[in-house]
Amino acid sequence: MSKTIKGVYVLVISATRDFRASVGALGKVHFRKGVYTYIGSAQNNLEKRIKRHLRKAKRKFWHIDYLLANNSAKVVRVFYVQTGKTEECKIARKLGKNGIPVVNFGCSDCRCASHLFMLKGSYDSSNSLVFDSEFYTLSPSIIMKA
Repeated sequence: MSKTIKGVYVLVISATRDFRASVGALGKVHFRKGVYTYIGSAQNNLEKRIKRHLRKAKRKFWHIDYLLANNSAKVVRVFYVQTGKTEECKIARKLGKNGIPVVNFGCSDCRCASHLFMLKGSYDSSNSLVFDSEFYTLSPSIIMKA
């Protein structure tokens, strides 16, 4: 992945147990055991943003930082596409059709209900969720080695 690309990314997150976490201004949020998708964008350096999300040690800034700081939450897959920020909400709406929204999570700068969704049913790590062919998929270990 080029270090200067802009785009939208989706983190697939496994929550290995139920837990509660303080999520900034949202307060305490209950996360159920399961698989979640988080949609975000990076308009300066996509690779750097994704690597930041994969690190446990960091200053908490975005809602997703609070979720990923918990030892029961782990990114298991990353999807990304080179595109403008306007696609972020379109992708969130598309994924929202297959998931349960964590209301107001990750969407303080838009009118979406959420940018974090718990997937309904099971997740097979080999599938591409509801993405079109322009999406790329990477495992977190590949990204961190880059």
